[in-house]
Amino acid sequence: MPTYQELSAQIASLMQQAEAQRRAEVATVIRDIRAKMAEFGISAADLDMGRAVRSSRRGQTVAVKYRNVATGETWTGRGKMPRWLAAEVAKGRTKEHFAV
Repeated sequence: MPTYQELSAQIASLMQQAEAQRRAEVATVIRDIRAKMAEFGISAADLDMGRAVRSSRRGQTVAVKYRNVATGETWTGRGKMPRWLAAEVAKGRTKEHFAV
């Protein structure tokens, strides 16, 4: 039975071989992609992966739709109804009573 050190050396050797094989396969795939892009006249700009849409929406705040005048607490109307509004609704008031 091989020792731990021998097995560790084999693992390291296999990891190096796997990484070299991965690099070779990636290079082949990139070469194929570039050939197809040239064949069909596709540029990098044509490959919009939706990044612009996601990045333009990040960080935007949502307008407040409901406000508790007594405490100043607010809710945008998104997600789970906050406890303060749920308690008021349970008392018989409507959400629209707190609309901004």
